[in-house]
Amino acid sequence: MLRQYELVERVKAYDPDADEDLLNRAYVFSMKAHGSQLRASGDPYFSHPIEVAGILTDLKLDDETIATGILHDTIEDTVATQDEIDRLFGKSVGRLVDGVTKLSKIEAQTDSERQAENLRKFLLAMSNDIRVLLVKLADRLHNMRTLHFIKSEDKRRRIARETMDIYAPLAERIGMYGFMDELQELAFRELEPDGHATIAARLAKLREGGGDTVARIASGIKLVLAQKGIEAEVTGREKRPYSIWRKMQGRAMAFEALSDVMAFRILVDDEAECYRALGVVHGRWPMVPGRFKDFISTPKRNGYKSIHTTVLHNENARIEVQIRTRRMHEEAEFGLAAHWAYKQGGDGAMAREAYPWLEDLLEVLHDAATPEELLENARLAMFQDQVFVFTPKGALHQLPRESTPVDFAYAVHSDLGDSCVGAKVNGRVVPLRTRLVNGDQVEILRSKVKAPDPAWEGFVASAKARAAVRRHVRHKNLQESQAMGGKLLDSLALRLKISLGDETLGPALSRLKLGDRQALELAMARNQLTDAQVSEALVPGSTAGQKPRRKRGKPGPAAVSIHGLTAGVAFELGTCHPIPGDRIVGIRRPGEPIVVHTIDCASLADETGEWLEVSWGAETDGAIARLAVVVHNQPGSLASLTAALAAHNANIVNLALKHRDREFHTDVIDIEVEDLKHLTTIIAALRQVKAVVSVERMRG
Repeated sequence: MLRQYELVERVKAYDPDADEDLLNRAYVFSMKAHGSQLRASGDPYFSHPIEVAGILTDLKLDDETIATGILHDTIEDTVATQDEIDRLFGKSVGRLVDGVTKLSKIEAQTDSERQAENLRKFLLAMSNDIRVLLVKLADRLHNMRTLHFIKSEDKRRRIARETMDIYAPLAERIGMYGFMDELQELAFRELEPDGHATIAARLAKLREGGGDTVARIASGIKLVLAQKGIEAEVTGREKRPYSIWRKMQGRAMAFEALSDVMAFRILVDDEAECYRALGVVHGRWPMVPGRFKDFISTPKRNGYKSIHTTVLHNENARIEVQIRTRRMHEEAEFGLAAHWAYKQGGDGAMAREAYPWLEDLLEVLHDAATPEELLENARLAMFQDQVFVFTPKGALHQLPRESTPVDFAYAVHSDLGDSCVGAKVNGRVVPLRTRLVNGDQVEILRSKVKAPDPAWEGFVASAKARAAVRRHVRHKNLQESQAMGGKLLDSLALRLKISLGDETLGPALSRLKLGDRQALELAMARNQLTDAQVSEALVPGSTAGQKPRRKRGKPGPAAVSIHGLTAGVAFELGTCHPIPGDRIVGIRRPGEPIVVHTIDCASLADETGEWLEVSWGAETDGAIARLAVVVHNQPGSLASLTAALAAHNANIVNLALKHRDREFHTDVIDIEVEDLKHLTTIIAALRQVKAVVSVERMRG
């Protein structure tokens, strides 16, 4: 553990103007506050914040950040208060300490709720001053280095999983690859102990069999460069077990099949030398196609610059080579900390300009409806593997791998995503679920109506796009539920022969402990309140002596007319595929959406829910019908079938081959139809097709 004078000397060595008195006061205060507390290792607890401060001095951070590292656990783990920290060390240090401090634990919260709210608080503080993240990463790194002292395996795995999902990707996002590598490696050792041990043993065996292979290859590369007049520093290393394991998982390969387990780094003086060195390396050894990336001409979103290539070396091995300047290397190791704003007197606000992904992250966190969704959005937003695509004007955007044009639209602007109806990739119109690849040029086709398609959630890859779609679906479902609840309430008032004025609703809402009419309508739509409960609240005594309503019976006098029926919280279409024109019935169960069935649906015989009369509204846009079509097994039969559907404006949503033999095959086809009349016309037309043997509507 660093002593007080040693810590101060380390800071003064790179920042002679640092506030020595601030550091001394923080050191003494933290030591007294933590007192006799011990860590799981048995060491004095005070050793942890001092080690964190030592990690921060390695990054050459300002005195306020070092003081924050010393004090970061005082509010959470001692009797020290926020007011005390503000008064003794200033508002700036107090704000940083508060940003790193977890929320007080509330017994009513679940583990996921506590984790989500702590993460939300931390990320909001980080967005205001990125130094909060630097302290948190140093704190997490030291905790991971001592993780093995914790006795509970579940707790160790929880901390390791959080490190892998959140903190290592955050380190990558601000370009601190040294931190990222160590955090991933330590987390991998805990999460996959057998995998880590196996790969480490294989690497040790290779080391024994190959001697000093890494040093020999590094010397050879340096000699080849020197012969071409390039003075370079060349270093090599075996890849870390986690890096090898991830490659094995991604390519579904065994360890023996991997040939590129060694990586080499070439450091030169300037950018021009990087490209000269690249030419020498490619001129001497064959390049592996598809393994070249130029992050100097197109830097990563976090500012990372380097050239990556893989070549076939003389010793029958693939080796990865990274070429960069010494300045690029410093920034790759320490990222944001390598050019921290304190040198220009900044307070950390520059991070939101330098790292626009912070704004996107805050947006997706704001859109999360549940703790689980917040954690999922955060993990998605931290996704590391990326593709590089361009706008029609040549602007570069980095997206998560497997992204689609919808992800691209939301990355450009939320309004563009909401109004997206189509896309062109490299000049060709493509489906919105098309996966983008490096170098694609994407143009978004828009409509005037801002209405994201709920189906997008099934294929988008970015947290921002997924959060936007979910937000829209929640809003739409809320509107539908509100409308449905209003109709249910009006129907109930009609049966009770009362008006729903303030003199009636006010006392009823008070009895039900609800804030307003909207809350009552939502509770009724979601079946959180029964008709009897609402009736009793509206007219006390109105249910006295009444027998419980039969689950299946004649509905009330007022039908609920459903306009623009769509899937959601308020309504769901049953597996019998009802379409406009069918006689339908709604089934209500507590806590579930209303399910709409055709009146002759076979599943209604076993239905135990409450029956609700519903009808199709005038604004209905149509629905999906399912057909079973038996066709002669001969060339052209499917073409004649689809031609007949197209001639009657029936869009095919899905087509599956259910059964096939030598003479016939049976196709199950889902088609969009306007109503029952439209479907009847289509069935009649199909039966006239020569290749068609029979056509029947399916109800399941």
